[in-house]
Amino acid sequence: MSQTAIFWPMIAQTALIFVIYLLCSVRRVDAVRSGATRAGDYKLPFVEPVPSATAIRNLANQFELPVLFYVVCLSLYVLNGATFVALLLAWAFVISRALHAAVHVTSNDLRLRRPLFIVGFVIIVLLWIWLAIWLLRL
Repeated sequence: MSQTAIFWPMIAQTALIFVIYLLCSVRRVDAVRSGATRAGDYKLPFVEPVPSATAIRNLANQFELPVLFYVVCLSLYVLNGATFVALLLAWAFVISRALHAAVHVTSNDLRLRRPLFIVGFVIIVLLWIWLAIWLLRL
């Protein structure tokens, strides 16, 4: 397996961010068109209309836990540690984040969203443990 395979889950995670950006934009435009808010309200958006609030919050989420994902993936790549196990964990993380985002921007059901977040969190912990084990083997 090529070490560069670790970049595909990173690309997929980044694609998810682009989708959430697009969703935020569409929901904000819809809020202005429907009269729920004015365009000027977004200069300093202290109050976000309900339809776009979950998308904006999810966008912020995409720059929290996933930062640890990018760092560990790049570290594994640099150290030639992007093994099958690392790749499997990386894809599992991306899938968990996509599912978390889907719930967050639709039903926002915490009974679903929280466990999906925890799954992603555990996967990141496992990736960092994998990196530590890899370093110990060097």
